[in-house]
Amino acid sequence: MLRFAALLALALPAQAEVTPERAGKLEHIVIQDCGSCHGLTMKGGLGSPLTPEALAHAEPEGLATIILEGVPGTAMPRWRPVLSEDDALWIADYLKGRTP
Repeated sequence: MLRFAALLALALPAQAEVTPERAGKLEHIVIQDCGSCHGLTMKGGLGSPLTPEALAHAEPEGLATIILEGVPGTAMPRWRPVLSEDDALWIADYLKGRTP
């Protein structure tokens, strides 16, 4: 699985290009949709913690791939039908505490 995620990450852009309006919508998605499984404070729940500390080891591109493709055999769904690659990379940076 990690090898698959690493290969997919190579196809993602190095930095997300997201408008401020879209960023607000993505932040809402993170809080409401991601928070429903990962906890409203992102400290874990059904899903694992998504705090900057918990994700310190993860590369944004790898996280974006997981967001887009989901994790087979777990409750983590594919978000590719509703999010672009830039959206997923913005969310990954946001979760790591690195958004503008």
